[in-house]
Amino acid sequence: MDRDGVERLLDEAGVDGRRLRHALTLLCDGQWWTLSDLVRETATSRRTIEALLREVLVERSGDRFRVPLAHTPDFQDLLAMAPPPADPVAHLLPHYAAVLERLRRLIDEAPRARHALDHVAATPETVLRRALLLGARFWLRGAKLLCVGDHDLTSLAVKLVHPETDVTVVDVDERILAYLDAQDLGVHTLWADLRVSLPPSARGHDLALTDPPYTPEGVGLFVARAVEGLKDDGRVLLAYGASERTPMLALKVQDSLSALNLTYEAIYPDFNRYFGAEAIGSAADLYVLRPTTKTRPAVTARLDRLTTAIYTQGPQSIESTGSPAADGGPGAAFEADLLVGDWPKELPQPRVKLSTWLAKPYAAAVERVAIALPAGLEAALPRVLLATRAARVRVLLSAPPSLPDALRPVYELTSDGGILDAVRLPQPIGDEAAVLRRILDNGHGKLANTWREGLIAVARSQGTTLTKNDARSLIRQAAPWAEGVTPLETPLHRLADLPTTVSATVTALSKTT
Repeated sequence: MDRDGVERLLDEAGVDGRRLRHALTLLCDGQWWTLSDLVRETATSRRTIEALLREVLVERSGDRFRVPLAHTPDFQDLLAMAPPPADPVAHLLPHYAAVLERLRRLIDEAPRARHALDHVAATPETVLRRALLLGARFWLRGAKLLCVGDHDLTSLAVKLVHPETDVTVVDVDERILAYLDAQDLGVHTLWADLRVSLPPSARGHDLALTDPPYTPEGVGLFVARAVEGLKDDGRVLLAYGASERTPMLALKVQDSLSALNLTYEAIYPDFNRYFGAEAIGSAADLYVLRPTTKTRPAVTARLDRLTTAIYTQGPQSIESTGSPAADGGPGAAFEADLLVGDWPKELPQPRVKLSTWLAKPYAAAVERVAIALPAGLEAALPRVLLATRAARVRVLLSAPPSLPDALRPVYELTSDGGILDAVRLPQPIGDEAAVLRRILDNGHGKLANTWREGLIAVARSQGTTLTKNDARSLIRQAAPWAEGVTPLETPLHRLADLPTTVSATVTALSKTT
């Protein structure tokens, strides 16, 4: 045991020494601690805790440790309890024990983290406290909340605590969207890769909450998308944390927020706790941000400088570069009429950004389209194919693609390495197949509206009449999620279920007419 070493660490830490004193206090309290638990409890980076442990003699029990009880008196004059800053909702937690237990089960059974998306799971207590803070600070009855990414399942916590709140989740991870829908708590789910666009139906919300990738690029993008989804008088709640050792990283992130002309209504230090993220103390602050009159122009300018490299690891990390089109060469364009994405400048064809391609239908009719899909954006593959009615589409990817079943009613798909060729199938025969194809052929159109017109057309072909209201009623019974969304923003599991649900409405059609 080296008391001199401990005192040296405390002296070097200066006013920040309270974190270390808190950690030392816990080590001396007789309980056994794992390194992860000690990091999370003190909201102190793993490196700082490890530096303390190198100066203290500890006894071990498996992966847990503590200062031997006989030696704890040696440190009594150095100890200091460091409770977290005032928690505005701590007093409410005992009243929601049943909700907390259900959240524990939901988080345990949720899809595992994807490191390429910088996923780190928040604790069940954190998710519940987010929901409680929303209700303590804002009037949620009838309010609309947008979760910009929701690996942490905050949307479910909000619906359990405030079921009257309208909650929508936008996420790139199809597994998360399917899991949220399977809980049947009334959460609306939309697919989107925020590096490309925000779904049109994800606008007009009162509040937005996001726990983004902790890079300046990631925080800036996710918060900009959150503002896109807000009404003018809305708020953004942002979870963001940095190590006490890296204030310059926190400055860069806060600079990205300042560039959006947002005001800081509140910052709750160490409000969020995580299983992992030990480099930042398994903790993050919670920001409450309010847009100003200068925010929307700044958001537009930020999104015009869109970059897909926003993560800390994986193919879309901030260090990664390259385009599959650049490697494929001009021949990969196969004499296309139109190029979508990032292509070599020497190619003569007109070209469109991926974000524009997914945002609205291309004005001119084209027969052959070539699309360059960067590494990390593979989840957008079904959408870029549904965004056109071209007879032939070639997609360049960085790796051999998986071929989604949801596209088989529209395309014959073949792949050769990182090249996917999609040939549009002729119009099908049969009422159910015709309605389904009509929906998938109108990727940018409102799904329920196209479905409704398809049912009316079937009734007309059968010599009967179906009113718009009756058609809407059939669709609501079969697919209550379909109202207001487009096929491009519909989660893949919903698209995969479309043949069954469309069939149900066509079958019910005969009874209605």
